[in-house]
Amino acid sequence: MQNNLTFVILFDTLIFNFQTMNVQQAYNIWSTQYDTNDNKTRDLEALGLRETLNGLNFNTCLEVGCGTGKNTAWLLSKAQHITAIDISDKMLEIAKRKCDVPNVTFKQVDVTKAWQFSLAQFSLVTFSLMLEHIEDLDFIFKQLTMVIKESGYVYIGELHPVKQYAGTKARFETEDGLQVVPCFNHHISDFTQLGLKYGFEILNLNEFFDDNNKEAIPRILTILLRKKLLQA
Repeated sequence: MQNNLTFVILFDTLIFNFQTMNVQQAYNIWSTQYDTNDNKTRDLEALGLRETLNGLNFNTCLEVGCGTGKNTAWLLSKAQHITAIDISDKMLEIAKRKCDVPNVTFKQVDVTKAWQFSLAQFSLVTFSLMLEHIEDLDFIFKQLTMVIKESGYVYIGELHPVKQYAGTKARFETEDGLQVVPCFNHHISDFTQLGLKYGFEILNLNEFFDDNNKEAIPRILTILLRKKLLQA
């Protein structure tokens, strides 16, 4: 009986720790191993971004959720200047060491607050594996309309909703056990309908599979949007 009681107390403590760990705290802890651990989602999304944006070039890019800079260096081959933002200061420290160049500006930003971090408008905005951590997507799209140029592009790369339905979440191992980052399920229609609501056209929607096995559940969803020109 005593052993069972101890297990219940420990289990409750772990649940409490998970519930009180926010996204910033989780990614600060994850930063030390994010680039080195086995992560199919990270790697396949990077492939999806490259395939989706291949053949396009941009003057300015806003990289939302740049993390450790896993995509920043490649985006430099597509954009003349990048503003790379993330909520995790520890992730940003690593990204800065990777891309210490004058045409990349790093900023710590909480995108769930009003976007007042830049007066510029961007020809490309990217979201890589971060919108699953945002509950209110409508707010994000509303803010997006204030920073995107007319005819500007928006790339979204996310863990596929089908994976979310099956219970997959952003997670990593530590000495204290499995850590799960707070996540919210979003449907494909959530992204497409909000895009249409806020004046974007859908240029591309694609799914990426582990080992390109299309008999399996897709791992990554990518969407490419473009801001419609205002009618004269």
